[in-house]
Amino acid sequence: MEVTLKYFAWVRERVGTGEERLTLPASAGTVRDVISWLKQRGDNYAAAFEREDIIRAALDHIHATHDASVKGAREIAFFPPVTGG
Repeated sequence: MEVTLKYFAWVRERVGTGEERLTLPASAGTVRDVISWLKQRGDNYAAAFEREDIIRAALDHIHATHDASVKGAREIAFFPPVTGG
């Protein structure tokens, strides 16, 4: 399944790009699976997703849990927790 992956804030800085189009492996059925697969793509991805428990995700512009299915998603976005002040 081909999807657009978007990265924001320090996730983007560590990955080294804001957006890329990739074909996900068949084993990547959930957001958590996609994160695990990305971490294996290189040191920059491993660094970006080192604390995967704090990474937020959105599927086609809708916030999603790490257990959410990515089936049919056209876009998966990853971003750190947002703080205000």
